[in-house]
Amino acid sequence: MNPFAKIPKIFKNFYFLLGTFFLVWMFLVDSNDIVSQIKMTKKLNALKAQKEYYKDKKIQVLKDKEELSTNKALLEKFAREKYLMKKPSEDLYVVVSED
Repeated sequence: MNPFAKIPKIFKNFYFLLGTFFLVWMFLVDSNDIVSQIKMTKKLNALKAQKEYYKDKKIQVLKDKEELSTNKALLEKFAREKYLMKKPSEDLYVVVSED
């Protein structure tokens, strides 16, 4: 009794077998398989979001730079707050919150 007698003829076709092998190879085994493509798409979307964040941040920094270069009072306030600068006759107290 032939064990292959009950298999439909289409499953014994060379082109069907070759096509099935090709699809399995492309979807599961290849270096650019479906799982890799999904991971790369997620990473691409994350990088695009990060790019937008940094573009917005850059615009904000350029705006702040322009304001600081035109307004001397704002420049002094910025230097005192960010870099803890003080006049020689002043005392500086830094308050650090614990949270």
